[in-house]
Amino acid sequence: MKKITALGLTVCMATSLMAGSTSLIAGAEESSDLSFAFCTNTLNNTFQSSMDATFSALCEENGISYTCLDPDYDLNTQLSQLSDVANSGYDAVFIIPVDSSGITSGLAEISAAGIPIFNVDTAVIDEDMETYVTQFVGTNAYMAGQLVGAQMAEDYPDGAKIAILDFPSNESCVDRVNGFLDGLGDNADKFEIVAQQDGEAALDTSLTLAEDIIIANPDLEAFFCINDPSALGAAAAVKAANMTGEIGVYSIDASPDGKQALLDGEFSAVAAQVPIQIAEYAYEQAVAYLGGETDLGDLKVYLDSHLITLEEAEETVNDWQ
Repeated sequence: MKKITALGLTVCMATSLMAGSTSLIAGAEESSDLSFAFCTNTLNNTFQSSMDATFSALCEENGISYTCLDPDYDLNTQLSQLSDVANSGYDAVFIIPVDSSGITSGLAEISAAGIPIFNVDTAVIDEDMETYVTQFVGTNAYMAGQLVGAQMAEDYPDGAKIAILDFPSNESCVDRVNGFLDGLGDNADKFEIVAQQDGEAALDTSLTLAEDIIIANPDLEAFFCINDPSALGAAAAVKAANMTGEIGVYSIDASPDGKQALLDGEFSAVAAQVPIQIAEYAYEQAVAYLGGETDLGDLKVYLDSHLITLEEAEETVNDWQ
């Protein structure tokens, strides 16, 4: 496809082309004529920025032009960016939706332009997945939640009064909550959910909510939060209430900050998301597809989560996985 530089885009990583590197595309010359775009939902999170860095490094190593577009959680901005991608001749695009059900028109434009779509991390709605997406790659969000729920059930065998800080506009986060609730298993009826509120996956919002929840529920015993920024907000509220160690904080991500919180005793448990593995897998699948491999296997690929041990946290505290 012809490569055209799109105007008016928020570009977070300059286009890179490394002459003399060996392309992974079968039969290609020393450098590739391919161009990839990553349409993230935000870069104001080390999860997404680690994916951006991984895509960028892989493309640079293999002579593929690369652009990252950051809408900073604004759906209208993302739709504009997706439209620009459709008109700019990219060979493949990796997409994290701002709103799983809100980007249909953008997906349709890109698909109509003949550009394969690799939906990563957060799935679009099933109808759009079947119609427009070449493949989805993400962490098994349900499994991550289930692991944390099982750990909480083990830590509180007699049950507990708990609060959930969720993010219902994000399909992956909904899966985490469902997994968590199922992970409580046979002990589920022993747990009383005294509050379930939208922490917006953000530290500041979650901190304010957690402070209010603690005041309203002085006998609260634990928080379940859908990601590390939200859990860090809850942990800060617990610390401000002088209740660290008395109110547990359970999270999903295992970001560097989350691993440090586990080591510091501010988190009780954290299950891993795997952004680097997602980016590596999706990149390899895009390269294979463009090289003529049209059968990529399952439409949806979920990479396993796991609970982070203290030993793993110590060894990888500065890194994602």
